[in-house]
Amino acid sequence: MELLQFLGHSQLRPTICHHLPSRKPPRALSAHDSTTKATPFDLSLTVKRKASEISPDLKGTCLFLVGINSPIKSSSAKFLADALRYYYFDSDSVVEEALGGKDAVRSFMKTNLKGFRDSETEVLKQLSSMGRLVVCAGNGAVQCAANLALMRHGISIWIDVPLDMVAKHIVEENFQLLAAETINGSYPEVLTQLTAIYEDSRSGYATADTTIALQNVASQLGYDTLDAVTTEDMVLETLKEIERLMRSKKLMEEAARPF
Repeated sequence: MELLQFLGHSQLRPTICHHLPSRKPPRALSAHDSTTKATPFDLSLTVKRKASEISPDLKGTCLFLVGINSPIKSSSAKFLADALRYYYFDSDSVVEEALGGKDAVRSFMKTNLKGFRDSETEVLKQLSSMGRLVVCAGNGAVQCAANLALMRHGISIWIDVPLDMVAKHIVEENFQLLAAETINGSYPEVLTQLTAIYEDSRSGYATADTTIALQNVASQLGYDTLDAVTTEDMVLETLKEIERLMRSKKLMEEAARPF
């Protein structure tokens, strides 16, 4: 039996909508609990100014962050949501809750991977229909053409973090992966598993509207190590890229207008 047939759209939809924003002032939320706020960030004046500059032109457009799951990707997404006064969602977390928790997800991943991917698409479908969201998409979300099409409703951003750094976070710093992930083992084993996911998803990541690469940010700022790059550095660069994209779009629209 297909996963969505088992759940039924009527069951999946309320679970997702329970976490979608009402007409209240925007705030960053955790997808695990609609009443739990993401940890507030101490936004610098520079970030606040840049966010306020682009917000009017952004007009509530959703932002989708893709790439290998990592602390850098998730913290950047939460920080970005806080800066723009958007809601924050982790698509894997929403799917996990919609399916009934970690054990249910692990079962589906083993016996009905297509069903899990279908529910992932349903989640992205509903999130993409909303506004003022920063969505942290799962590792493999870009492997599905339907998901890529849904993310075209907003702006997609590839947060590109070196795999060896992600592997270190998992092995040495106990970065907690969601139930949908089966990455475990020693550092070499984890790195091999991450590389396999990356190779399967790289072409999808490359379709993003823009890429924020940790290595490039470190180079631009003159840092000697990648660890020196802060979440604020990543978010400020992301805001600048969003501004550039919107400026290019505006110029193209003006160029297309008849005389």
